[in-house]
Amino acid sequence: MTPSLDDHAGSRIAHSRKVRKLTRRELADLSHVSYSTLTKVEQGAIPASPSVLGALARALMIPVTQLTGQPYLEELRRDQLDGLIQQIRECLNLYDLGSDSDLTPRPTGQLEEQADRLCSLVRATHIKQVAIELPGLIAEATTAAHRRPIDQNWRLLAGAYRTAYDVTTKLGFQDLCMVALDRMDWAAQRASDPVIGGMRQYLRALAYLRASDYRTGEQLIKIGLQRLELAEPGRERDVVTGQIHLGAAVLAGRGKDETRAEGHLGEAQRLADLTGPAEKVHWLSFGPANVGAHRMSVLAELDKYPEAVGTAAGLSFPDDWPPSRLAHHHTELAQAQLWTGNMDDAFTNLRRARMLAPQQTRYSPTVRETYIALESAKRRTPETLNSFGAWLGM
Repeated sequence: MTPSLDDHAGSRIAHSRKVRKLTRRELADLSHVSYSTLTKVEQGAIPASPSVLGALARALMIPVTQLTGQPYLEELRRDQLDGLIQQIRECLNLYDLGSDSDLTPRPTGQLEEQADRLCSLVRATHIKQVAIELPGLIAEATTAAHRRPIDQNWRLLAGAYRTAYDVTTKLGFQDLCMVALDRMDWAAQRASDPVIGGMRQYLRALAYLRASDYRTGEQLIKIGLQRLELAEPGRERDVVTGQIHLGAAVLAGRGKDETRAEGHLGEAQRLADLTGPAEKVHWLSFGPANVGAHRMSVLAELDKYPEAVGTAAGLSFPDDWPPSRLAHHHTELAQAQLWTGNMDDAFTNLRRARMLAPQQTRYSPTVRETYIALESAKRRTPETLNSFGAWLGM
């Protein structure tokens, strides 16, 4: 069944509230979300921001994904991605079963080339192609690591698990992305690689950010930075450290701690000045451009939407910046523009995100909530907006 325009976070919030037998006033008091904001969100008049979703989910004692509606199963079936996710789920369960006697893995160098290509495809947002190839790569890498347990093979396997995290996160399978991160840690420990270990804590912190557990996310950031102190000094360590500070800045912004957010942004900027553009180091997209994009994100998290929009106007991005990261930036900018009343600009940025990264954009809850609010704001919906909604499946 195709989702209707009434199927949005606000309607799910209202349903969950009624199941808990709470009035709007009671839920507003429990969540510390203003009554006015809660009313408008439930009506679909304004988008449910990540911080509002998190506060309401905690008050209702349910996961955030229950309010976002993720994963979007009908769309996954339509795009023939649901079966591929099941294959990824199955291959993640092979980690401790030893080598497969029926499998002859390719040489490690060839497997590393494929792993690197899949990372590149994720950044280009060819998610379906990655999902098709990834289970086979994980199976070969698992057998290779068990048959010849050297650091190089364990790092390869950890990287494959990281790609599984990327795919499952983008498609809204938060439970599965946490499994992938556990497998990544298991392999990283066997590789004795503090950089991969630190990066895993960063990715885990982002998962807790999406789940609106900011305190745990901040603890994981500290652990990640501590692990990186064990790594050899150099550009690789600086890049991962800088990216962790960017994640910490967003966490602080979501927690409305502007001073701490600015401190993390300042440290990330210092490291970006040292490393320069480093988008392909562990495929983290780190560099001066990413610091600027995160500064806009943090301002939006702090509810400083006009300042966020103004900051975005002064940003420029390299021609080869990863489409996945640029599309995410346009998505966040669209929501900030919506909050400032720039409806046309917001829709323009949603369309830019779709053009850059169609598969990623289709499965973004931020895109869906922004679209619902745009549609609600228009008495007569333009044909282009209708077409965008049909493409989302709404």
